[in-house]
Amino acid sequence: MIFVILGTQKFQFNRLLKELDVLVENGSLREEVFAQIGHSDYEPQHYQFKRFVNQEEFEQLIDCSSVVITHSGVGSIITAKKKNKPVLVVPRLSKFGEHVDDHQLEIAQAFSSNNQVVMCTEISGLSQAIQTVMNVELDPYVSHQSTAIEFINQYLRKLEMEANL
Repeated sequence: MIFVILGTQKFQFNRLLKELDVLVENGSLREEVFAQIGHSDYEPQHYQFKRFVNQEEFEQLIDCSSVVITHSGVGSIITAKKKNKPVLVVPRLSKFGEHVDDHQLEIAQAFSSNNQVVMCTEISGLSQAIQTVMNVELDPYVSHQSTAIEFINQYLRKLEMEANL
């Protein structure tokens, strides 16, 4: 199953949903698709969807998926990567009224440049991007949280020592 995650922010992502509908309808995409569509106006005609899912259902859908297609939400990307799922990121773009700016493009580029995800910015290339993410070897997710916390702690200790001088 392909799990499509569009997040919970109040922005539509009709462009992605419509293209997936076309790919399912014309047989280019034969795998089952389930989408969490959020605030999108478009309702898929050829695959299952819900506007929102709770955290437990979200985790189960990722666990059952063979591929995750997501907007460029960092939480969605990292959750799928932690579960070793291939991730295709299709960033929302401001020129289509999908977000207020193009920070999602920057996020997608950062993950893509580190071989963490496959990125698709041209919706006409979605079918090829799905095939790519199904067949490419992506690097596993490695958290640097403990390194960042230690860096901050060292800095705070240094400030404390300087304040006590």
